[in-house]
Amino acid sequence: MAKIIGVKFKNTAKVYYFAPANENEVYEEKTGVVVETAKGLEYGTVVFGVKEVDEKEIVHPLKPVLRKATEKDEKTVKENEKKIPEAMDFAQEKITELNLQMKLIGAEYAFDGKKLVFYFTSDNRVDFRELVKVLASRFHVRIELRQIGIRDETKILGGIAPCGRECCCASCMSDFGKVSIKMAKNQGLHLNPGKISGLCGRLMCCLEYENDYYAEVYGKMPKVGGTVNTPEGQGTVVSNDMLKLISKVKISKGDGSEVYKDFPVDRLEFKKNKQSNENDDDNVSEDMKKILD
Repeated sequence: MAKIIGVKFKNTAKVYYFAPANENEVYEEKTGVVVETAKGLEYGTVVFGVKEVDEKEIVHPLKPVLRKATEKDEKTVKENEKKIPEAMDFAQEKITELNLQMKLIGAEYAFDGKKLVFYFTSDNRVDFRELVKVLASRFHVRIELRQIGIRDETKILGGIAPCGRECCCASCMSDFGKVSIKMAKNQGLHLNPGKISGLCGRLMCCLEYENDYYAEVYGKMPKVGGTVNTPEGQGTVVSNDMLKLISKVKISKGDGSEVYKDFPVDRLEFKKNKQSNENDDDNVSEDMKKILD
């Protein structure tokens, strides 16, 4: 077993493990700490204090917590953040002057103030060498321009998702998972791009959360529009409740009338659904393909 503390950094929900500087020291939640990373010194926030975990859960070598953040450290972080708006405005001005086809998303200073990173998106490769020179001469620090994807853009900028909550990528997700049209089909969702895509224009990350359950249930439910035998005669499936395992069935009577009734799936006779194909993403409309790119 190894003793670690959990730390997370700005603009990420992922928790990283670090070795405590002193195993007997108390690290309270939300305490600022200065840690050593592959990028150099960074400022982070404690998510949980010292605890023991299995060695298998650790990626060695485990970097150390150098110290709890001092007043000077906290002041340094705040000063770095105050300089971001000016850096963004200047960079955007130069991007426009140089007519570069790139969208500036954000910027951040390294903890020691010796590096300034700009994040941008672009549909194509961008020759930003001249921009780097201009920025370096203006800010007198090492400049790094980092191209990110459209999902990373939403993660940095945040926003309110269609469900009314903050976007998962900006609030609670540590990493992006693989999301596919198959997941939407398993859940019986209408394949309407406006309904199953997030602010980034890609498939909503939350489709993955309960996919294991829906993938299992999908094979137990009759196909919507399919024919089933019920205790009251043959009918056509109108809709399925995947959580209650109930199907709404339209039954035609001999007098020409129709009735709609709900039946538990275990009281229906029908041809079992096949699991949706792994390559379903290749069999969708052009509009749907846009949110998969």
